[in-house]
Amino acid sequence: MHPESLTPMPTPYEKGNQNQTTLWTDCIAFYEELARRFPQVLRFGQAGVSDGGIPLHVGVVSADGVFDREAIKAAGRPVFFNNNGIHPGEPEGIDACMAIVRDFCFDPAKLATLGDTVLLFVPVYNVDGALNRTNTSRPNQEGPELFGFRGNSRHLDLNRDFIKCDTLNARFFNELVTAWDPDVMVDTHTSNGADYTYTMTLIHTQADKLGSGLGPFLRDTMLPHLYAEMETRGWPTCPYVNPVQDTPDDGIAEFLEVPRFSTGFTALHNIIGFMPETHMLKPFKDRYESMRTLLDVTREFTVRHAGEIQRLRREAKAAQREQQEWTVTWKMSDTPSTFRFKGYEARRHPSVLGNYMRLSYDRSKPYEKDIPYFNSFLPDTVVRVPKAYAIPQAWREVVERLQWNGVRMTRVDAPMQVEARYYQIGELSTRATAYEGHMFHDVVDVEARTGTFTLNPGDWIVSLDQDNARYAVETLEPQAHDSFFRWGFFNSVLEKKEAISDYVFEDLAVQLLEEEPALREKFDAWKAANPALLANQEAVLDFILHNCARHAEPEWRRYPVLGLL
Repeated sequence: MHPESLTPMPTPYEKGNQNQTTLWTDCIAFYEELARRFPQVLRFGQAGVSDGGIPLHVGVVSADGVFDREAIKAAGRPVFFNNNGIHPGEPEGIDACMAIVRDFCFDPAKLATLGDTVLLFVPVYNVDGALNRTNTSRPNQEGPELFGFRGNSRHLDLNRDFIKCDTLNARFFNELVTAWDPDVMVDTHTSNGADYTYTMTLIHTQADKLGSGLGPFLRDTMLPHLYAEMETRGWPTCPYVNPVQDTPDDGIAEFLEVPRFSTGFTALHNIIGFMPETHMLKPFKDRYESMRTLLDVTREFTVRHAGEIQRLRREAKAAQREQQEWTVTWKMSDTPSTFRFKGYEARRHPSVLGNYMRLSYDRSKPYEKDIPYFNSFLPDTVVRVPKAYAIPQAWREVVERLQWNGVRMTRVDAPMQVEARYYQIGELSTRATAYEGHMFHDVVDVEARTGTFTLNPGDWIVSLDQDNARYAVETLEPQAHDSFFRWGFFNSVLEKKEAISDYVFEDLAVQLLEEEPALREKFDAWKAANPALLANQEAVLDFILHNCARHAEPEWRRYPVLGLL
């Protein structure tokens, strides 16, 4: 080995006062130098670009010098994925990953512990935000001295973008996960919230959502090991502190991470995901050390149990091919378990700012006691899915996202008539709220109907007899937590396109009420329920227009994705 290869390479964090995080430029230069020195250990390079035009990099660490993705996947080798810097103001994962990869390069014995497992990592995901450095954007956080910003160059939070994919970063992530199909993912973060003794808390893929194989394995085998091992290594860890009321004393609830979040998104691919959240008020040094330990503990468990994890993932994918009923929304069970929690006594006292009582935590009064832990979720909305969906080619943004996630589709090559289930959407126009660049529909009111439709050449058919069935179901069923409909991809069907001149339609409305008994019945009921609106000509005529059969617009409020019968 060349003597140069034996030269230690301290990270910027290690060279500093342990209250500094690396610059993006220094981080990338560090990995490039490592890859140059250790080409048989590390492959590192640009794999995408951000919305701000900044390169996105990916690294691969392999103990045997094999880096080709196709060869690795063909051999069935496990993949452990570490994503860092999605919120660059929460940077300890960026610095910890640098040290871990460096140690793999310089320490053959440590490298050997990977066995057949491959370490896939993104050094900095939100590169735009990483370059927007201040020390003021996170007022509740202790250090580091300078850090990045949560928003990207479009002022979007990338940990809300995984399913809607507004950003180039999210497309990059979708395609990376699809290509590598990792078995376990860790996405590193820092938490806001209550005060307590723990430096490390942990969000994980909600176990009930993972099904009857992966779910119990995560809950009963993997999580107990991670908590025990973190305790042994000096970093007691608790579930993410998500109080059901004001303070943890009244209990905490698991975070239901729907697919807009990283762990909810990877669950659509049957990947076990973790989102470690270090505590904002602990020193950056402690947050860094606990994050590095959590990454080590999770990776080591993955290496030892890779065969079982891969088997359970294969079984989950196979079961979904035949699944007819799917839970697309979940609700928290009101029956908790308990967790032995180490917290601080909460106190309330008058604010000096206003006439209210403020909350604070007394660090001189720590406690340890059992608190309610709501860690079970029950099916809320359950749908019976078709064997296949049909997507008109006009909805290309939806088709693209399915393709980025490896969903297998076929194109219609000749006109064909089909019997299909479709959804008629109820009143939604006033129920959407502005959220992360979209008008998000919190409430989805649909009625399932059947009809005959013509598919045109170029339209798409999505069979659910495939490994990526879950991604298709949870994006195409409009009631699902983070469906494409909820995110506003189909908003144009909610708008009626034709209008009337009231003085002309007034006479026609009388005629329609005479010709359509069903319309007359609806109108009489509407008048009885809305007597105040009878003085509003627009309201009266709009009701008749929107409910009559003769001038109905078939596409209005008809969800365009069909379920083939």
